[in-house]
Amino acid sequence: MKIDTGTTAWMIAATALVLLMTPGLAFFYGGMTRAKSVLNMMMMSFVSIITVTIAWVLYGYSLAFESGGPLDKVVGGLDALGLQSIVDKTTADMPSMVFSAFQLTFAIITVALISGAIADRAKFGAWVVFSVVWATLVYFPVAHWVWGGGWLANLGIEDFAGGTVVHVNAGAAGLALALVLGKRSGWHKEPMRPHNLTLVLLGAGLLWFGWFGFNAGSELAVDSTAGLAFMNTQIATAAAAGAWIVVEKLRDGHSTTLGVASGAVAGLVAITPACGFVDPWAALLLGITAGGVCAYAVGLKYRAGFDDSLDVVGVHLVGGALGAVSLGIIARYPFAPGQHQGLIYSGPISQLGVQLLGPVAVGLYSFVAAWIIGKVIDRTMGFRITRENEVTGVDITTHAETGYDLGTVHASGVAPISGPVTVRGAQAAVSGEKKVDV
Repeated sequence: MKIDTGTTAWMIAATALVLLMTPGLAFFYGGMTRAKSVLNMMMMSFVSIITVTIAWVLYGYSLAFESGGPLDKVVGGLDALGLQSIVDKTTADMPSMVFSAFQLTFAIITVALISGAIADRAKFGAWVVFSVVWATLVYFPVAHWVWGGGWLANLGIEDFAGGTVVHVNAGAAGLALALVLGKRSGWHKEPMRPHNLTLVLLGAGLLWFGWFGFNAGSELAVDSTAGLAFMNTQIATAAAAGAWIVVEKLRDGHSTTLGVASGAVAGLVAITPACGFVDPWAALLLGITAGGVCAYAVGLKYRAGFDDSLDVVGVHLVGGALGAVSLGIIARYPFAPGQHQGLIYSGPISQLGVQLLGPVAVGLYSFVAAWIIGKVIDRTMGFRITRENEVTGVDITTHAETGYDLGTVHASGVAPISGPVTVRGAQAAVSGEKKVDV
């Protein structure tokens, strides 16, 4: 097959955009944590790039996208181990290696998303092990179910860019790990507010920027559907961010920067499965709905009693499921070849059933698998840090670093402090003999 240079160039750019989302997520999550664990939170995203890349090259791509194996409806074959067999192949008018790199970036950020549910209290080494095992047993097979010709694909599920594969998958796993590790010390008793909203906004901006590659790139071509996906991404994100801060204003009396950032991410999540399948008016409606629903969904953890530190469940599980199910109602042909229509366009009720089945099946599988993997790790090497280390701060106890270099304030200026410090008020600190109030 002849390579389309325009498509290839766009897909290389889109791949870089999606990879940028993981450092963006690190900023977003890092700013939402307390200062004493900001580096650890960011490291969990960065190490996911390392572990998932290695697993993808060795066998992940093969399990997700190779077909023809004995268990083809469930998982791919082993014909592309090490990627050696696709070096000179072509997929969708581009080199297969470019397609593989693009899909790799999806696997990376899906794993990284889970980490937000267990901020402040997970052993770094345990997270490294979990990232490899979960990607192997859950992400690679689920990607095959939906995008690689597996059983959900055969049923006709629609998922343009990963509402089910990425967000429901990660959200369910995050819920499972939050239950395995338990609540943070002082949860719901002590204030655990984001320590740096500037980082949160920076991360949200990078996610918004990179998401255009995530969604528009998933068309795997330079055409009108890619343009539609691009525009719908912008529409839904802006609408969701606006809806979230309106909910805050009506409910709490003020709109917040954390709210506008969270609302934007909720809109990005919800439009992901639908961006190439719906009209712009439907993207607007979906964004408004996602912003409002997720603004309330993040509070479910307090009623249910689980500590999802950075709202992975309320934003990604709920938002991803909302977007996936919406396609059974608002999807319109002929935006994509062979696309199924939603109910308002006289589509069959069976399609709505498939759009419901996908998130339920993936969510249950991911939750159960993540819970088992987490329990095994916890029983063997331990998954949670000690309470003493948690109170001190995982940054200093695990990485021997702190996110901020603090000094003693003197009349003549700022003199450096040698040794660890405890910062009251910012909840940020590390234990030691010298203390600074800020």
